[in-house]
Amino acid sequence: MKKIVYVALGLLILAVAGMLWLRSNLDGIVRQAIIDYGSAMTKAEVSVDAVKIDAASGEGTISGLTIGNPAGFKTAHAIKVQQLTVAIDPASLAGDVIVIRKIAILSPDVIYEKGESMTNFDAIQHNIKQYTGARDDHQASTTRLIVEEFALRDATAKASASFMGGDTVSVDLPDLTLRNIGKKEGGISPGVLGHRIASAMQKQLTGAISFDKLGKAAKDAAKSVGEAAGSAVDKVKNLF
Repeated sequence: MKKIVYVALGLLILAVAGMLWLRSNLDGIVRQAIIDYGSAMTKAEVSVDAVKIDAASGEGTISGLTIGNPAGFKTAHAIKVQQLTVAIDPASLAGDVIVIRKIAILSPDVIYEKGESMTNFDAIQHNIKQYTGARDDHQASTTRLIVEEFALRDATAKASASFMGGDTVSVDLPDLTLRNIGKKEGGISPGVLGHRIASAMQKQLTGAISFDKLGKAAKDAAKSVGEAAGSAVDKVKNLF
């Protein structure tokens, strides 16, 4: 009987220790998951400076999030966020569908680059879709998500094209708000969520940026007598 009690106490101590370790290391676990999963989905380098999560309230911040560009693009990144805030419904964590009350991205640095055949956001969307498509057979067993509100505010947006050699021009990007993402389906996979947000962002960028205008302006500028390629890019910048 004593042995059984000792074993039970030992298991209890191990369980408590494990819970305390998980709680103390939760921020690091989430940070690494974002880096690993995000990089695999987008086929671009994803980095995160820090993650802070309050397990009791379900609120957290992600600092220094950068999503790089897939291979073949010349600009520094697709999106860089100084701070992203998330609020999760703690009661939903025990179920199969996690409810995220809000994701808020303030003042992100977005670069929209047109390569030889597609834009960087086209490439990221394609990679996410390819990644999630390869896992469709397993989606039923994965955790699913509902996002009640996604907000992107005060973005600094830049545009670039292959002929600009990595140079950019600044453009105005409207704020973006999405509500009840995945609610109709009863929850969606993280990959599908990422694809929908990237698609909505690309729609905003497409409405704000005309690569046809960029190309025409560069050609017109290059025709000027004695004009150098660098000056052509400067004239393109004046359009925006």
